[in-house]
Amino acid sequence: MPEVDLEQAAGLKPSITKERPWLFGLLIAPNAVLAYGIIAGVLSYLLRKQGVSIGRSSEIVSLLILPQTIYFLWSPITDFWIRRRTWLMVGAVASALTLAAAFHGRRLDTSSAVALMFLSACFGQLIVSSCGGMMGALRSEATRRKASSVYQGGALAFGALGVFVLARLAERMGMGPLGWIAAALIALPSLAAFAAPEQPREQGQGIRKTFAGIWDEFKTTFFRWRAIPYTLLMLFPMASGALIGLLPGIAQDYHVSGQEMAWMNGLAGALLTATGSLAATLIPARIRASVAYLSVCLFNEALLVILWLGPLSPWTYFIGATLYLFTIGTCYALFTAVVLEFLGQSGKSGSGRYSIINSLGNIPVVYMTALDGRGGQLWGARGLAGTDAVVGAIGAAILLAYFLTRKRTEAPVPAFANSK
Repeated sequence: MPEVDLEQAAGLKPSITKERPWLFGLLIAPNAVLAYGIIAGVLSYLLRKQGVSIGRSSEIVSLLILPQTIYFLWSPITDFWIRRRTWLMVGAVASALTLAAAFHGRRLDTSSAVALMFLSACFGQLIVSSCGGMMGALRSEATRRKASSVYQGGALAFGALGVFVLARLAERMGMGPLGWIAAALIALPSLAAFAAPEQPREQGQGIRKTFAGIWDEFKTTFFRWRAIPYTLLMLFPMASGALIGLLPGIAQDYHVSGQEMAWMNGLAGALLTATGSLAATLIPARIRASVAYLSVCLFNEALLVILWLGPLSPWTYFIGATLYLFTIGTCYALFTAVVLEFLGQSGKSGSGRYSIINSLGNIPVVYMTALDGRGGQLWGARGLAGTDAVVGAIGAAILLAYFLTRKRTEAPVPAFANSK
């Protein structure tokens, strides 16, 4: 099938700026360091070093993860007033400064420090929405697919790098200096935004017109028949990645040592998922993103049979975890491609619409973590993988059957996308 130029199909003037899909691996780096390297990575370790209980640490981390699900509430501002690439730098610098302030407090578990870290996490999501809006402005499906892959690969790689650097330095310096190092790791990669394709700045947007535009984007995104299967695709359980956080807990059942577990699920795991994300570029762009995603999801769930039915031995764990982590990385990259397929052309509201759609994709992580854990309680370590495999495969099979029988169509551009 011939490649579709989304910008031309929408009646927009083609951009003369060369598109650089590889750049999105750097543009997402500030949020990757914050969300994966600090909040979901090294923070619990730092809290434990200060004598904070496991329960209290879990509560703090859970609270700081919340902005990843609700950021659609404030992310539409990245579509207005200044360019998206400028919003990205603003979000990165603001996030870095508030995090550094939190690390200069008396302790990381105080109310003021937690509030500052929560604010930092909120600022960090401006980076995600800005990236989404800029990816939505890419013209060809092939370019979008490459951008989705390096976007996810960069997020995983820079997140792992953040954990490695900060965990090593935490043994040698106090929280204050460590906070400045963390801030630098967040702020400096945002300078890559200067190389991002320049996008037009929207001017003269009053509050009333801004909210009218947000309402229009909501109607265009969700109030049409085409949106139903895509919304279900966001909400269904396949390839949620919930097992990433649960695999360390069952390592001992497979007679894997603590050091081996840390390596498998730490740096090696991050490299596997990042490599899997980049491998998604090998899938031809002529294959519809939703079909490619669901097909790889089925394969990912099928590989869990190794952990589900295999012997409780270290080799079962290593082989099963390696294949799972690699393919879940591919699923992540293709998921972003599906979000862009659902989004269509960015127009003026791309960041807001991307945030709404992408936020839905975080819901299965929450309920599948609980469901997989329940399976582990009922049927042991094997039940953890078995639950994910069965539930995820059923969801993927249902939606794949639907998308295989539907003709490929392009998402409509909102009516206000071409307005001045």
